[in-house]
Amino acid sequence: MIKAAIVGATGYVGAELVRLLAQHRQVELVALTSHSYSGQSFEQVYPHFRNQVDRVCLGDDLAPVLDRADVIFFALPHGHVAQKVDAAALQKARVIDLGADFRLEDAAEYERWYGLAHPNEALLNQAVYGLPEWYRAEILQARLIANPGCYPTCSALALAPLLKSGLIQPEGLIIDAKSGVTGAGRALALGHHFNECNESIKAYGIASHRHTPEIEQTLRTVSGQPVTLTFTPHLVPMNRGILATIYAGLTDGVKDSDLRAAYENAYGKEPFVRLLPDGAYPETRWVKGSNFCDIGFRVDTRSNRLIVVAAIDNLVKGAAGQAVQNMNLMFELDETAGLEALPLFPA
Repeated sequence: MIKAAIVGATGYVGAELVRLLAQHRQVELVALTSHSYSGQSFEQVYPHFRNQVDRVCLGDDLAPVLDRADVIFFALPHGHVAQKVDAAALQKARVIDLGADFRLEDAAEYERWYGLAHPNEALLNQAVYGLPEWYRAEILQARLIANPGCYPTCSALALAPLLKSGLIQPEGLIIDAKSGVTGAGRALALGHHFNECNESIKAYGIASHRHTPEIEQTLRTVSGQPVTLTFTPHLVPMNRGILATIYAGLTDGVKDSDLRAAYENAYGKEPFVRLLPDGAYPETRWVKGSNFCDIGFRVDTRSNRLIVVAAIDNLVKGAAGQAVQNMNLMFELDETAGLEALPLFPA
């Protein structure tokens, strides 16, 4: 049994990790921590775990967690994990960071987009970006995983095969993405109150969202060429889900069959990426609660542009599910273990 701990277990992503790992037959949850609920039982915080997860939340001290765990999942905001994890900690346990501290390879880029100097630049070159469909070999050897952001997961999976195959132009990409409110986390904020976001949709982080350099970095690495894009996220009044509608210029002579072949070559054997048939397009309701990413596309022949639509559950494939997928790879388990659940409908 793999002994797993979750630091920050009472946020939405942390609770989703608990849900997935509590049902994983090869994992034992040995520690859950919470800054806000230290000393309380986890089922008091989330009553749907009653009689299923018998754990009292520990406080902020990492030492007892390191002594118990083979792998530690950190579900904390940026700036925290890099202060807690060092080379000595990585000798004791493998680490999967669901925050942003190790996603960007360049510390200067981190400071530019996140507004603070990187807390542990020395570890950046040890971190592996945890997008299994594109970094599987590196993940197998890793002790520190930078779990991708939710928007970057959806966007990169949709675009990477096409850029790698040279089927679309690498500049001028437009990503128009919508997310449910859980993507903003569990902390109280006026804009996330029911009366503030219900019956409305709004764009945010315009030309400034922190996931922009992460998406560009991943696509640049996969394709081997510079990539520039415009990324605009939107908040929509639903609990879960991300839908990304992406626009790209086609290179000369590209046909529908070329695009489909690129996707099938990249994802034909992937357990969690589903390429939809012609004329079918993803919806968030068909991936809710699952680790799937659904992708559909259509060529606008009038403008010679490609339109790609992709959908994920932001809490599963966009966060906790992908983290479990990474753990499975790191410990050489079946990659789908603990992630077999089909989407929930209606939900």
